[in-house]
Amino acid sequence: MDKSKPLKDHKQIGQEQELFFTDEVAPGAPFWLPRGMVIFKELEKYIRELTEKAGYLETSTPIMVKSQLFKQSGHWEKFGEHNMYNLQLSDEQDDLKPISYALKPMNCPESTILYRFRPRSYRELPLRLSEIGRLHRREKSGEVNGLLRVRQLTMDDAHIYAAEDQIFDEVSNILDMMVDFYKKFGFEYEFRLATRPEVRAGSDENWDKAEKKLAEALKKKSLKAGDKLGDGAFYGPKIDVHIKDAQDREWQLATVQLDFHQPEAFNLAYVDKDGREKRPVMIHRAIFGSFERFIAILTEHYQGAFPTWLSPVQVVLIPIADRHQEAAKEVYNELQKAGIRVELDNRSESMQAKIRDATLQKVPFMDIIGDRELESRGSKIEDGKISVRTREGKDLGQMSLTKFTQKVQEEIEKKLP
Repeated sequence: MDKSKPLKDHKQIGQEQELFFTDEVAPGAPFWLPRGMVIFKELEKYIRELTEKAGYLETSTPIMVKSQLFKQSGHWEKFGEHNMYNLQLSDEQDDLKPISYALKPMNCPESTILYRFRPRSYRELPLRLSEIGRLHRREKSGEVNGLLRVRQLTMDDAHIYAAEDQIFDEVSNILDMMVDFYKKFGFEYEFRLATRPEVRAGSDENWDKAEKKLAEALKKKSLKAGDKLGDGAFYGPKIDVHIKDAQDREWQLATVQLDFHQPEAFNLAYVDKDGREKRPVMIHRAIFGSFERFIAILTEHYQGAFPTWLSPVQVVLIPIADRHQEAAKEVYNELQKAGIRVELDNRSESMQAKIRDATLQKVPFMDIIGDRELESRGSKIEDGKISVRTREGKDLGQMSLTKFTQKVQEEIEKKLP
């Protein structure tokens, strides 16, 4: 990214590239356009690949539940009146008294319901449950900002239930995942250890133990971490990942949190090898933080020039004249079959205008098809030549359709930056 040029806000890029927008009909909740959904779904696919590889089991929990759940977890006392969407509903025939419901602002209380679905054995631990869940939080109208701060958000959440002697390995694996993930996107990152807040749940003994275990994990991994004194979650300390965006603003994204409180609040247990009941520890983990905020930061980081694997359109085909349209359609079909996101620009505009428009849309590759390309074709379309340009204006010259397809597929598969 060229920082000598004025930087565009993610909202402007979202409009220009038709990725997302907001509307007064739903303040703080984005509308995702088809091209924006490509980015969203590719990130969703990527985090699923990472979590499945790491042994997580995907789950899903309801968006609306009875408020009693959050009272039991402790979230109601801290967030209920001001940060949650609460509803009074009378939905049971024999009970005219309204029942209090809430749109969930976080997934963790419902994760405990999944855990206690049946008795658990030490043989199942660590039990890693992931969820890509839609959440709602009552952010103040003056604080809502594009995708950076929203009222409807999507979390790449996970909750790990573990024995105490498994904490180090689980936290270490999460820290490794965070490092690999943020390096993939070229972000500079810092770790911060957030300790007990003044208002908190749980005993000082458990807080001492949790803070010590997180500090030990950082030390053994040789990871330096700044302090966020008093900034832990109300139920436990955490390690946060902070990055700086293209405008040099700092954001907290990924987090790993150690929680002794909620297993006690929900009376969670497992049976150890001696047949005794023990309390698991709960580890909360998110890598993106939220899809919305991550995509906002990513959009500004790349200034809309997303890497090929994330680009909504990866290739634009540009036939020079009408007589080249048929060949361009054949190339289009071949690229589509190869799993490449391709568009055919068959407008009656000049080649220069089509190249300019594709460049403004930050499409990674432009394939130009004219008389020279038609003359190069043999009996097989994949052996024919196409002229390739990049969005940076680099002319890659002529190459066979087969070679070009392999080049694009490699960038996609390796998720090259």
